Amino acid sequence: MDEAGIEKLAKLARLKLSTEEKKKFAKEIGAILEYVGQIKEAGAETAERKIPDLRNVMRADDASHESGIHTEDLLNSAPEREGQYIKVKKIL
Repeated sequence: MDEAGIEKLAKLARLKLSTEEKKKFAKEIGAILEYVGQIKEAGAETAERKIPDLRNVMRADDASHESGIHTEDLLNSAPEREGQYIKVKKIL
């Protein structure tokens, strides 16, 4: 990469570079681009990703109970209640 390319990059990044910095970055970025080119030439294609079989690990609820049989006990253990609801402070 030449200094003109470095100047474009610096402008896009809103950086002010000295002449020495432009020369230094031209060499460094050139080396990085060369290395990336070597990787491309190596043919490092992505291998197919093997995804393991996915399954549901939740157990069936075999010991279910009748709906509402514990409601009264829960409401009675709450500090305050209003009808069939637990009364809480308004937060919004």
